[in-house]
Amino acid sequence: MTAPYSYGSNTWASQYYATLDKPCGYYDLSVFTSLENVPPESDLFALTADQWAARMDGMSVLSKAVVDGVWGDYVTPIPPVPLKTQANDALTWIASQASMASAMGETFTADMKSYVKAVQAIANGTDTTSTALPDRPTDIMS
Repeated sequence: MTAPYSYGSNTWASQYYATLDKPCGYYDLSVFTSLENVPPESDLFALTADQWAARMDGMSVLSKAVVDGVWGDYVTPIPPVPLKTQANDALTWIASQASMASAMGETFTADMKSYVKAVQAIANGTDTTSTALPDRPTDIMS
């Protein structure tokens, strides 16, 4: 097949296309014997031959996406860590600090005790209004 490509009422002006998914998939229309399952051109992003070649890094396909009409590098967003999970992680740190304080014959400062109570409330669900953990105190032991 050669450009322009067509199947039924669909036509494609280019040979190479990226999908609008994040990250995107690719179509080289010249390798298909039928274009029956190729999305319409309006649902794709036409790529130049240089862009088509640039989608590869050796043998692997790079993570790319079409964002605001521009095809470029795509970094998968890192999902946010739920606040309750953050609080439980902070409790692990607090436990290690409590062991250290005990081993040294010291106790937590008032600021640290306040921090522990706030984190515990988030972890056990009694604090349902906080949107972030409180800052760790700088003075932990006294």
